[in-house]
Amino acid sequence: MKPLYDITPFTLLDYPDLPAAILWFAGCNLRCSYCYNPDIVLSRGRITQESAVNFLKTRKGLLEGVVLSGGECTLYSNILPFCHTIKELGFKLKIDTNGMRPDVLRTLLDAHLIDTVALDYKTTQEHWDELCAGGEEALFWKSFDHLQKSNIHFEVRTTVHTGLIDKTTVHEMATKLQSAGYTGVYAIQSFLNGCETLKPLISDEHVWSLDSLQSRLCLPILHRKL
Repeated sequence: MKPLYDITPFTLLDYPDLPAAILWFAGCNLRCSYCYNPDIVLSRGRITQESAVNFLKTRKGLLEGVVLSGGECTLYSNILPFCHTIKELGFKLKIDTNGMRPDVLRTLLDAHLIDTVALDYKTTQEHWDELCAGGEEALFWKSFDHLQKSNIHFEVRTTVHTGLIDKTTVHEMATKLQSAGYTGVYAIQSFLNGCETLKPLISDEHVWSLDSLQSRLCLPILHRKL
């Protein structure tokens, strides 16, 4: 079985404050319109777990973290032993997830295998089917609750194309997060122009000022470019 599409051998951006590698898992359980990794989402894997582990062995002492991204890493049926192996090599582990498999996330948390998580909050249920073509907001909240009850650092993030999601919706999402007791950073990520996306989209040249949103909430909000 080849679960991985690609490996980024070095990044200083994707794991907070640590030099890391990114393992990109093929396949996803959502079909988000703005997805800028259609090759990863729609393709089969090209790299085996064994090859990925052998690569990580060559990076011991050079890197400190490993990021499991995709696609959607929690779809991988062997993710639990794979994470055990990564931790045994001495790396800290981060996962990027859409939160649609809360039971898998809880299993990883209960086993103390992950150190930090980036959790995507796609949109509200009202707009979910149109934007994501799969899953539901309730599954995000189950994953969120598991993370809230854990002792690990996690960040909630939303990717915004202003033709697909408006300020009113983002404000509603931020308010829900605050009401649920979230005190971490809420990262608003601008849509990435100039690349192939899962569905054809026009460039999004609008730049939001988040001052009004920040002023009405206690939640720390970060505007980030992908």
